[in-house]
Order: sequence, then C-alpha cells, then structure tokens
Amino acid sequence: MEYHDDYPDEFQDSSIDEEILRSKVNLCNEFIEDGQTLIHLDEIEETVQMCMEYDFTEDGLNLAESVLEITPYNSEFWQLKGVFLNNLFDFENAYFAFEKALSLNPSDVETLMNISITEENLGLIDDAIESLRKVLLFEEKNEEAYYSLGILFERQDKFESAIKYFRRAVELDNAYSESWYELGYCYEFTNKLDAALTAYDQYLEIEPFSYSGWYNKGIILVKMGKFESAVDNFELSIALKDDFSSAWFNCGVAYANLENFEKSLECIKKASELEPQDETIWYTLGQTYEDLNLFHDAIRVYTKAINIDKDYFEAYLTRGICYKNIGNNNLALLDFNNVIKIDNTSVDGWLLKADLERKIGEMKDSLSSYLKVINMDKENFEAWNNIAEIYIDIGNWMESVNAYNVCVKLKPEKADSYYGKAKLRFLMSQNKEALEYLKSAFVLDQSSKNETPKDIPEIKFSKPS
Repeated sequence: MEYHDDYPDEFQDSSIDEEILRSKVNLCNEFIEDGQTLIHLDEIEETVQMCMEYDFTEDGLNLAESVLEITPYNSEFWQLKGVFLNNLFDFENAYFAFEKALSLNPSDVETLMNISITEENLGLIDDAIESLRKVLLFEEKNEEAYYSLGILFERQDKFESAIKYFRRAVELDNAYSESWYELGYCYEFTNKLDAALTAYDQYLEIEPFSYSGWYNKGIILVKMGKFESAVDNFELSIALKDDFSSAWFNCGVAYANLENFEKSLECIKKASELEPQDETIWYTLGQTYEDLNLFHDAIRVYTKAINIDKDYFEAYLTRGICYKNIGNNNLALLDFNNVIKIDNTSVDGWLLKADLERKIGEMKDSLSSYLKVINMDKENFEAWNNIAEIYIDIGNWMESVNAYNVCVKLKPEKADSYYGKAKLRFLMSQNKEALEYLKSAFVLDQSSKNETPKDIPEIKFSKPS
C-alpha cells in the first residue's frame, strides 16, 4: 500500500510573528557584539530555541556559534549547533558537534537522541541503534527512544523488531499517536490485519482528523474483504483532504468490488483528474469502463495509459481485447503483437494472438502462435485442443491425432478431446473407432450429443420411444 506519513494542517504549530523573532535575534546579536554574552546567556538560549522551533536555522546556527566562541565548553550549545547543522543536512559537521557535546556531557539524553538521527543519515545504523540504547540506560521509560528504535528497524524491514519497540512506546504512553500509526503499518506488512486495524483505531481515537489514518484503515479493510466499511473510511479521508488521489482511487476499487461500477467510475475519474500522469489510474479506469461494457471509452483511456508508458504490457493486452469485442480485429491483432514484443514469453499474449488469427482465418499464423504457447507451457490444454482442430481444418489428420492424444492425457475428464477424436476418425472413415470415442464423449458430457448432428450430419440417433 501507499504509505503516507504526512499529517493534517490542524496539527501544525501556530506560527510566531516573524518580526518579533527577528527583533529578538537582532537583540541577541547586539548582546554578543557588546561583550554581554554571559550576562544574557539565558535570553540568547531562549532565542536559539525559538529559532529551532520556527525554522530560523541560519540565525540560530550563527547565534550558537557565536556563543561557543566565548564558551567552548558549553555542551548545550554544541548540541544546539548539531541540531541546526542536521536541519541543513550537513550531517558530518552535525556529528562532530554532537560528539563534542557528549564529550562534555556523556549522559545527555537529548544529545544522544539527536546524534542517532545524524548517524542514521550517515548510514551508521548500528551506531544509531547503540545511541538510542544508551538513552534507555539513562531513561528506561523514554518512549521516544523506543519509537525511534522502532523506526530504525522498520526502515530495515525488520518488522517484528520494530513492532516490539512501538508496542513498548504505547505501553509507556497510550496516547503516542505516531507509534500507533507505525504499528498499523508494521502489522499490515506482516499480514496481521486484525492487529493493524486495532492499531489504526487507536491512532484515530487520538488523531481523528488524520486523512492518512482513515486512508490506511480503509486499505486494511479492503484486504479483509470489508468493502463497504472501506468505502466509509476512504470517504472520510477524502472529506478531510479532497485532493487525495490515492483515497479516490482506492475508494473506486472498493466500489468495484461491491459491483457498484457507476460509483467506481466516478471515483477513479476523479483520481485521474488529480494525477493525470499516473498510467495505473488510467489503466484501472479502463477496467471500470470494461465492467460497464463501455469498450470505446475503455480503449480511449487505455490509450492514455500507453501514451504515458509505451511499454505498458497490461494496457496493450486489455485494449486489444476491447478492440476484439467491438469487432476491430486488425487493431486488436496489432495490440497483441505489441504485447509479445514487450514480453515474448507471455502465454496470454500468444494465446490471444493465436485465437484472433484463427478467427480471421490466418490458420498458419494461428498454428505457429499456438505452437509458441506449448513451447512455453507444454501442459496448456487449450492450446493443444486448438492445435488439434487447426490440423483437422488444414487436412493434417495425423498431427491432429497426436495433438488430441496429448489433450486426453492432460485432461481425461474433458469430453471435447474424445469428441474431436471421434470427428477425426469419421473423416478418416474409421467409423467403429469414431463411435467408441463418441460414447466416451457422451459419458463425460451429455450435451455433446446436441453438437453431433451439426458436426457429423451422417450420424443419426434413435429417438426415444
């Protein structure tokens, strides 16, 4: 599923008046220039903290560095400098700053938390884990450290370990919404759908306006086959964020599973308006039009998908079927040929091509395509049966016998093979054997009697008395 870790605007921090913070920064710079840094250190630190909170990164970094020029053994300001450098993606210098802070105050939990972020960004995953475990040595009940450990393991696809840490975080703080959210994701990935549903329910009790939470819960419900409930959740997500294309798309999928194709069409069309360059949405829209037997519309949107991705195998395949359904065999054949150009090993592509070639009377081409199928899938009954019938049509009766023998071996329960062998034996004037094969066909499928007078008109059956 698509994973969203963004949150609604309702939960963003309120902004401070930029002019007020700017004046505070200017005042602190005056203190430093006038040699009053130590006298006003608390006020400077408060301003630096505000710079961090409201993304005045360059200003905050400059203030922190100015203080460190005067007080180079101040672990707090080394830690602050590291945070600003982290925010500027200067991870190597951030790491140095945090290391300096820890050399001055090895048990500072906040610095350990922050250096773990830097270590992860530098690819030092084991070091990041070790830093967080040090946090737990000093603060055994630090739920943020457990959460951060869960994130580290989740990003390595070690979901069981991640679950253990996220669970510990919510045990310590049942209102830790982010941890419930990640639990839902990890449980889903490990196919523990009931647990995932419970986790998202817990998350949504805390964050009821999270469009991504309602969306993810909807995905779980789709996987559980609870499509009506899934629709309700997707619609809640859309109500909170009406330009959320994934919610519109999956709402359409849920409606399709409820066979409400009109509503499905409405939702997936909206998704295509929001994401016009997403070929998968256009392809799914085409499938929805097919469900409504609107083949011309399906062809139109399959073409849009192909225009975005010239090698979209599935779109060529389904567009070809639509062309076949409206009787445009030439364009259908062109699409099936494109399918096998993209994937020469596609059994479905070769079968569709062979069936259509046979339908339009290109028997040699059709036979060649069916032979391609059995080269890839030696037990494909449909291909063998059609090969046998084509050999009859072109007069190669012995090859037809061989093909029907394979059919009988593959599916001895199928009446078609015995019926075909009977027809072939009659053509070869081997009437006694033909009648034996007919009897076998009738035993397996009584309805084959209805076809016999049409296929073999010289055979007559006695009427019941």
